Amino acid sequence: MTNGDSPLPASVNPKDFVIATIGSHSALQILKGAKDEGFKTLAICKKGTERVYNEKGYNVADEIISVDSFDKWDDALEQELIKRNAIIIPHGSFIAYMGHDRVKGMKAMYYGTKEILEWESDRSMERQWMEKSGLKLPRVFTDPEEIEKPVIVKFHGAGGGFGYFVAKSTEQFWEVKNKKHPDNNDYAIQEYIVGVPVYAHFFQSPITGELEILSFDKRYESNADSIGRIKAEDQLAANIHTSYTIVGNIPIVIRESLLPKFFEMGESVVKVSKDITANGKGLFGPFCLECIVTRKLEIFCFEISARIVAGTNPFVEGSPYTALKYDVPMSTGRRIALDIKQAIEGGKLEDILG
Repeated sequence: MTNGDSPLPASVNPKDFVIATIGSHSALQILKGAKDEGFKTLAICKKGTERVYNEKGYNVADEIISVDSFDKWDDALEQELIKRNAIIIPHGSFIAYMGHDRVKGMKAMYYGTKEILEWESDRSMERQWMEKSGLKLPRVFTDPEEIEKPVIVKFHGAGGGFGYFVAKSTEQFWEVKNKKHPDNNDYAIQEYIVGVPVYAHFFQSPITGELEILSFDKRYESNADSIGRIKAEDQLAANIHTSYTIVGNIPIVIRESLLPKFFEMGESVVKVSKDITANGKGLFGPFCLECIVTRKLEIFCFEISARIVAGTNPFVEGSPYTALKYDVPMSTGRRIALDIKQAIEGGKLEDILG
């Protein structure tokens, strides 16, 4: 068995492996979950951030490798990871820092399917994936001149909702675009669905073959979630433009009657992912369907995140859903570690590596 150009370790003892990730995003729960399952842990930190992960902070990393910048991720660093039998766990910041092409060329062991990242990162490809999965989707406007109802404008690669804005007409679109983002023409214009944002956190195990719903959250967005405290006339007088930059996450327990539909959506997304990836592995591990639930209980999906999302961070000690299924506190980070542990012990390491 090989991973890129590197042979896979033959050991079936999890203690011979290290769980590694970049110190950001959801690294705390990833590393804690790994320690809970008996793994050694490693955080790759930008200099100055080590305290969060070492004994002076939350003590989740047995070892820390510090770098001046994540752009310095080079062959020497990767060889250090290979030497330690490190398995890298991707998260949102990891993908943002590394980029799809660099991830694709990594030789160190990597949990998940690298190929699916291209489908996640390209809005056109992602929409094809969602359409083939039979999900209900917001309308996409290909030309700003078509705008005749409220839309949300999303910039490609915008981290954490930074720069998103709402417009209700072509004129308003150009007013905000030219004022706030004059040089950025890489955007998508999407119908603004009125409803409750619900982010569903799934886990698809290649070892058990089972799809699980682990938790749900909504995002706390600034200043979208604070602007309602200001009277409408004061908002207008202050010329406040709504921002959707994410500052935190709030746990949700959804009404039970919606669970069958969410299971159906998750299973369909996984099934189609196997058809669109060349190796047939498709999407596995943690992923998120980012949705809006309307007053008629219609579920619109506007994005797929094909790895762990920060909305799972409130559930370090598990969620109401994992409490129903597991006898121990089961975060998404720990569920990843459990999957890796079962793969190692069963001699199926190759099944969980991209």
